[in-house]
Amino acid sequence: MKIVGLGMICSEGQGSANLEKALQRGWKEPGTVATPHIPGGAYPAYLVDFANLPDKTLLKKIRRSDAVSKMSVLAAADALADSGIKDITQKKLGIILTTAFGPHVTTFNFLDDILDHGDAAVSPTTFSNSVHNAAASYIAMSLDIKGPTLTITQFQFSFQSGLQLAQAWLDQGRCDYVLAGAVDQYGDVLGYVADHKLTTAKDGKIKPFTFKPTCQIPGEGAAFFLLSNKHEGNTYCCVDAIHTNADPDHGQSVDINIIDADGMLLDESAYLTSLSKDIPTAAYSPLFGSMMIGGAFNVAAGALMLKQQRRYATPVQDNPHNIRLLTATEDGALAKIRCTGYNCYAERSVIYLTKL
Repeated sequence: MKIVGLGMICSEGQGSANLEKALQRGWKEPGTVATPHIPGGAYPAYLVDFANLPDKTLLKKIRRSDAVSKMSVLAAADALADSGIKDITQKKLGIILTTAFGPHVTTFNFLDDILDHGDAAVSPTTFSNSVHNAAASYIAMSLDIKGPTLTITQFQFSFQSGLQLAQAWLDQGRCDYVLAGAVDQYGDVLGYVADHKLTTAKDGKIKPFTFKPTCQIPGEGAAFFLLSNKHEGNTYCCVDAIHTNADPDHGQSVDINIIDADGMLLDESAYLTSLSKDIPTAAYSPLFGSMMIGGAFNVAAGALMLKQQRRYATPVQDNPHNIRLLTATEDGALAKIRCTGYNCYAERSVIYLTKL
């Protein structure tokens, strides 16, 4: 299947053009967020700034939604607009939203309201926004999409599973296009758990190639892809294969390895076994933060590189294992990119992207 439209929002801003600028620029120091349990304390974090969005028209339609839904709608709308396909919402268009944690901030707020005010005084809006499928429903409602809609929630490989389902929908003819994406939000609970169970990078830099010990900086955002079996619209590349655990295509030659390593595991040494001295490797998590759905942003980076035939240097190049890194940003022929992720059970996910 082909990526025929790309949209996103993260700490870098809204739209793939801002991700492209970040890839060109390299690492930037993250912002900070207050720690409620430590007076005067702060965590580093890569957060979405809704106040600085250039156009807030779409947000007015969903003003009562939470941050997860807002990010999802903005990224999904970007993907549709980026495709340039006329009347796309009137075609056989499905929605697949994937997430690791869902609207966990809203869920905790709902539980706090029950504890503070009792069942009878809880806000029905907070309750409805705490449902995991709420974000996908907001996308369908605000963008006038009438096709099948599904939300996949799992801690690891949710985005990869969403791509596999999108391919099935397209192959079965259930849809002519699928709007598939991933979203996750930062919250105080997530920040607290990450800081206590994982290692927060004191200098603000995720170092993907240290592997053990790892270091994380929480992030948030959404990345959406308009997918089709047809070569049309603003086509970026082809999603050749999506594998989880087993990788029957491992022997294939690729031009670049992109790894998801972002500090969300205590030990990321498994990535070492998937790398080759002959293939340059990159990791772009230092640009947008540590997220369970970070693989979606890496796929977006790979799609941009294949479309533009341009290699972007890995932003943080600490390299204690002497891996062959992609150290320079330059134009050059690219045919295939492999995006690799591991979960806490050392199970592997692989997405192959190829130039059309």
